[in-house]
Amino acid sequence: MANNAELVLAALRNAPGFSDIKSEECSITRLGGLTNLVHRVTAPQGDVIVRIPGEGTEEYIDRAVEITNARAAHRAGVSPEVIWASAESGVMITRTIDGIATMTPDLFKSRSGSPVRAGEALARLHRSGEAFDFRFELFSMIDGYLKVLSTRDVELPDGYHDIVTAAEPVKDALAANPAELAPCHCDPLCENFLDDGKVMWVVDWEYSGMNDPLWDVGDLSVEAGMDEAREAELLHGYFGRAPTAAEKGRVVVYKAMCDLLWTLWGLIQHADENPAEDFWVYSTTRFERCKALMQSEEFAGHVAAVRAG
Repeated sequence: MANNAELVLAALRNAPGFSDIKSEECSITRLGGLTNLVHRVTAPQGDVIVRIPGEGTEEYIDRAVEITNARAAHRAGVSPEVIWASAESGVMITRTIDGIATMTPDLFKSRSGSPVRAGEALARLHRSGEAFDFRFELFSMIDGYLKVLSTRDVELPDGYHDIVTAAEPVKDALAANPAELAPCHCDPLCENFLDDGKVMWVVDWEYSGMNDPLWDVGDLSVEAGMDEAREAELLHGYFGRAPTAAEKGRVVVYKAMCDLLWTLWGLIQHADENPAEDFWVYSTTRFERCKALMQSEEFAGHVAAVRAG
C-alpha cells in the first residue's frame, strides 16, 4: 500500500484545495476495481475517490471522453462530482457519497427495492437530455476488440466466430428498428452502482457513450444475475410499467450481446495478465452463457419482436 499511497497522494495534490495534503493527516483505503487502482481518501479537506488507470487501458479507453461524460452524468443527477481529472494521465478524482453500499449480485438479491432503484437511476440518466461524447457501436467494438486480440498471444473460445455469425439476425433486427440514442453507461457492473437505500448512484464512465438505452438495462440484468422476478422489478423501475414485447426483446438480445462483447474484453485482460481475477474463466463463462441464451427456444421470438417494433 505504501507505493500506492504515494501515487494516490501525488495525484490528489493536483485537485483544488489538496495541494498541500500530507500522508499523516489522511487515511487511504483501496477499493475494488478490475483494471484500475481505486482508493478512498479521508482527509480534512474532504473525502474523495482517487482513480489511477491501469497499465495499458489507454489502448482501448479514451480518457477525454470519459471525463466529459462523467461530468455530464453528474449534471444528470446520477453520479458524483468530478473535482479534478486529466485526460493525459487518466487520473480522476471525485467526491464521495456518504452512506452507500457498493452493489454486488448478492446485494441486488437481498437489498429490498434495489433493482427498482437501479432502473430509476438508468431512466434518470437516459432521459436527462445530456449528450455524451462517443457513440457506443456494439458490432464495431466487437471488431475493434478482435483487432486488439490479433496482436496478443491468446486463443478465442471454441465457436466464438460461429456465434458472431449467428448474431447477424440480431444486428439486422436492431438496424430495422433503431432506437433513439441516449447517454448510456454501457458497462453497468453491479459494483458501479452505489445504493443509499433511497437513491441509486452510478459511477465509472470509461465505456460510456450514446447508445440504445436498453443495452444498459439488459447488461445490468446479466451482471447482477437477476432472475425473472428481479428483472421484472428492474424493468418496472425503468419504465414505470410492464415493458412491451419489443422492449423486452431488446433487453433479452442485449443480454446475449453484452456477454459476446465482454468475452473479448476479458480475453484482452487475460492476454495482458491482469491479476484482478481469472479472466480466462471470466471470458469462457460469459461466452457459454451467451451461447446458451442465443440457442434457447425463446430467443428467435425476441429477435422477431425487436424487428417488428
